[in-house]
Amino acid sequence: MNLPMQTAMELMVEDPELLESIRALPTEDELPCDDGEPMETPQHRDQMMLLIQSLKLHWADRRGYYIGGNMFLHFDPDNPRRFRGPDFFLALDVAERERKSWVVWYEGMRFPDVIIELLSDSTRNIDKGEKKVLYERVFRTQEYYLYDPFSQEFFGYHLHRLRYRRRRPDAEQKIYSPVTDLYLAVRDGHLRWQTEAGVVLPTPEEHAERTERRFERERLRAEQAQQQAEQAQQQAEQERLRAEQAEAILEEYRRRFGSL
Repeated sequence: MNLPMQTAMELMVEDPELLESIRALPTEDELPCDDGEPMETPQHRDQMMLLIQSLKLHWADRRGYYIGGNMFLHFDPDNPRRFRGPDFFLALDVAERERKSWVVWYEGMRFPDVIIELLSDSTRNIDKGEKKVLYERVFRTQEYYLYDPFSQEFFGYHLHRLRYRRRRPDAEQKIYSPVTDLYLAVRDGHLRWQTEAGVVLPTPEEHAERTERRFERERLRAEQAQQQAEQAQQQAEQERLRAEQAEAILEEYRRRFGSL
């Protein structure tokens, strides 16, 4: 169910005084949502979209979640213009609606359940240090992953008793994500979502290509089956003609020489 931001907030907050204090805070329409700067490189942008699009497609029938990427996340009611901009974040059990930015005081103080930052030379130290502390101690984000699209450096943190425990990829270069019940895995130079069965979640374009290839295989199989049926029919017709010819020869023999 899509609820307007104000209505969703009113449903979550029962205290009238608290509700009025939240209403006095700026909304996503009043706060900055984009600094106008593109992502670090096209490879960073493509990696972000790959993660977003493939998970959305996989969860096409799922409700009550929000995925954001490279958008402002305003997290401090005492300083409303204080924000971070995770490259990817996932929040579960939230209202379904489009957002210009994520403003936690209009989301019932809901912070992301999963955050992924894409490392670069200019952000590496912040992602590994300052942001890790913020996501651990303020956001309480259950899972935090870091990935370098160029070097394929990949590791993560899972929240355990209010502190992050480091998670390294296994021998197959994947880490299990309890929040999504999927794996994050490095495959062919990209960070991908993967099922327990080892199936890499496709993007809409990959899904369309796979569907087209499947239809093409089915078409070829149907053509082969039709050709085999036609060949069988031709063979049956030839057998019928040979039988008719044999019967005609036998009938001619009887006519000339009598029964065998």
